[in-house]
Amino acid sequence: MVTYGVFTMIISVASGKGGTGKTTVATNLALSIDAEEVELLDCDVEEPNAHLFIHPVFEKTETVFTAVPQIDEEKCTYCGKCGEICQFKAIVVISDSILPFTELCHSCGGCVEVCPEHAITETGRELGVVEEGHSNGLRFVHGKSRIGEAMSPPLIKKVRSHTNPDKFTIIDAPPGTSCPVIAAMKDTDFVLMVTEPTPFGLHDLKLAVGAVDILNIPRGLVINRSDMGDDKVREYAKEVGLPILMEIPFDRKIAEAYSRGDMLVEVIPELKEKFLELYRRIKEITGQEEAK
Repeated sequence: MVTYGVFTMIISVASGKGGTGKTTVATNLALSIDAEEVELLDCDVEEPNAHLFIHPVFEKTETVFTAVPQIDEEKCTYCGKCGEICQFKAIVVISDSILPFTELCHSCGGCVEVCPEHAITETGRELGVVEEGHSNGLRFVHGKSRIGEAMSPPLIKKVRSHTNPDKFTIIDAPPGTSCPVIAAMKDTDFVLMVTEPTPFGLHDLKLAVGAVDILNIPRGLVINRSDMGDDKVREYAKEVGLPILMEIPFDRKIAEAYSRGDMLVEVIPELKEKFLELYRRIKEITGQEEAK
């Protein structure tokens, strides 16, 4: 969280829907700030793509596991208490058989605690990997889920555990409003929301704002491709007190740079000042300018 007197905070760049330019905003904002002050954590672990623009050199790779039940059937009496406590039906007792469904397990350890015969222990199931590296001084961390893995929040939390409290941390969150997004946004200082002025953009922005407001986190808005569509996103933002901190135009040069995997602030230098202004406005909203 915010450490006043030190120029640090954690912001999450989120969006109600995919394809709004969330990664574009996160990576270009990170690249606009002094590399010694900032770090970028890509928590979109099912489809991480920030590295395609940042081009980091990875120095550390860690395989991440989650605890799942392991049954000793010689001890098991099939009493069914493990199945009764499991809210996710990840372990089921049928007659004289016990069936663990480890893909559904949320690693709460309840089944281990209630087993009267101590027939359940925990073993590890691989979730994916966390990779850490640097790109021209910018610290970068991302997670990559194992193919077919449904449980991404534990891996997201592992990525977030690499946060350096002495830096301005930018989290590239997954799209949507489900559990992975909450894991990426929870306990951050600010949520920077990215949308587009279309009916789909507005619909999903409303869902995202609802989620952020439940978490009681300050928020601001970036409108990408801002000169297309209509003004309904701006009207909604004014209605709910969502400050518009930056608008990015619908520009062919921007689209071409993105398609090549180039950073906008390098191809279009005037955009760097706009991202720096975005940085300053976030600090003003969160009180960081006063902490200088």
